[in-house]
Amino acid sequence: MANKKDQHFLFSLAADRPKISRLFAFIIGSATTLVFAPAEWALLAPLLTLPLLFIAQTVSPKDAAAHFFWFGFGLFLTGTYWIYISVHIFGQAALWIAVLLMVGLSLIMATFLWAAGWLTSRLSHGEPWRLLFVAPAAWVLIEWLRGWVLTGFPWLAHGYGQIDTALAGWAPLLGVYGVSLMLVFSTAAVLVAILTTGRERIIAAGLFVTPWILGAVLSGVEWTESYGDPIRTTVIQGGVGQDQKWLPEQQRATLDYYRRSTLGVSDSKLVIWPEVAIPARDDQVVSYLRAVDGDAKRNRQTVLLGILESSFERSSDPLIYNSVLLLGSDERQTYRKRHLVPFGEYFPVPPSVREWMRMQNLPYSDLAAGDDVQALLTTADGVQLSVAICYEDAYGAEQLYAFPGADLLINVSNDAWFGDSVAPHQHLQIARMRALEVGRYAARSTNTGISAFIGPDGELLKTGRQFTAEVMTMDLRARKGTTPYAGAGNWPAIGICFLILGIFWIRSRAGI
Repeated sequence: MANKKDQHFLFSLAADRPKISRLFAFIIGSATTLVFAPAEWALLAPLLTLPLLFIAQTVSPKDAAAHFFWFGFGLFLTGTYWIYISVHIFGQAALWIAVLLMVGLSLIMATFLWAAGWLTSRLSHGEPWRLLFVAPAAWVLIEWLRGWVLTGFPWLAHGYGQIDTALAGWAPLLGVYGVSLMLVFSTAAVLVAILTTGRERIIAAGLFVTPWILGAVLSGVEWTESYGDPIRTTVIQGGVGQDQKWLPEQQRATLDYYRRSTLGVSDSKLVIWPEVAIPARDDQVVSYLRAVDGDAKRNRQTVLLGILESSFERSSDPLIYNSVLLLGSDERQTYRKRHLVPFGEYFPVPPSVREWMRMQNLPYSDLAAGDDVQALLTTADGVQLSVAICYEDAYGAEQLYAFPGADLLINVSNDAWFGDSVAPHQHLQIARMRALEVGRYAARSTNTGISAFIGPDGELLKTGRQFTAEVMTMDLRARKGTTPYAGAGNWPAIGICFLILGIFWIRSRAGI
């Protein structure tokens, strides 16, 4: 190995030219965005992660952490640039505020990667076989931590990019973090094969292909099964842009479109409208909701619609929820969004800052959060629905209380906030992973796309076009049974990571 490093400057670049090397880390981090939708160049993931793991082998923990930081900064800057679109273009905030939020979030997320780099280097001690276990454990532990620390931002977890590869077979067993674990383990095995010789190289090569082979085998396992009659389901997408949605002159056309489209699919048992499909609070459109409810009951339908719900249940002043109402049953049922978007749906700031936000033409009022555990919505025919609003479906473990009772997954969203960017495609990729993890059909309704029907294996069965009005209908099937992931959540995958890092931390402290 020493001779190899002497023969080619690339092997010593991180130590001899740290500035150039960190720029390289930023570039490969930026390119990693291509692993995710819409590009979906999944096999780029091991190729682009490999040099980062090599760097962790050859430099100090401090320097390795810096390289991981720049990798993360490149990844999140290119992978979440749509924050600028939602804040500045549609939110109409000042340009500098949008840039500050976009860059600030990227820096925070990169700091998590910094920790992964430090742990990987600190516990592997430059030994390839240690790295084989430490690197995937550190990477996935940090992915999991950034999914809930400071309310969490689980976007761009490595496993999402593998939804169409053999590694996706691990999702029903260990969830998206299990897929990430297998991806980084396989990549680390490639590095071990490069850095070793003889029998060790053969073993490492075998370990490289093992997660892929086992993933392919697991993909053939039917963890859940269909039952009951087909459920004719319709998803309605209004196609109204965010810049038009709340205009007073647009409201009547929007209301008429959704009701007319629903009446046009009277043979569908379940009709789904997007997040806040109605540009008003529920107490402002009482007669309209009563009319839709009457239509649904006459046609023996269930209609799910997104709306801002006003409630006096917990306060003398009305609380406003981002809700999904179920109409067409004997009583009105409601799901209230529980995981709100910080600085989008609520603002954890003191009154003085809130007043400044108001003066800057920024949103400053809080929505209320729904309960952590809510009753499943039940259709007129008894089908039980697990509902997630917008990016709640990125927090898969928070929805697991709904299983095994849930028959179908429902996601409603308003990805119009992100314009023609990568965000709606990434969000659809996340929704696919949720369906695969729990082995359920999923129906997804969005305001401007991408609306879709998803199979229990994560396959896209039907998708709508973006930025147009769409009415899509498909027969879905209720599913019963529980995948291992739905039963245990993230704890098996994260437990493996804690166990590995704990063992190597103790060995490191003991000088073993």
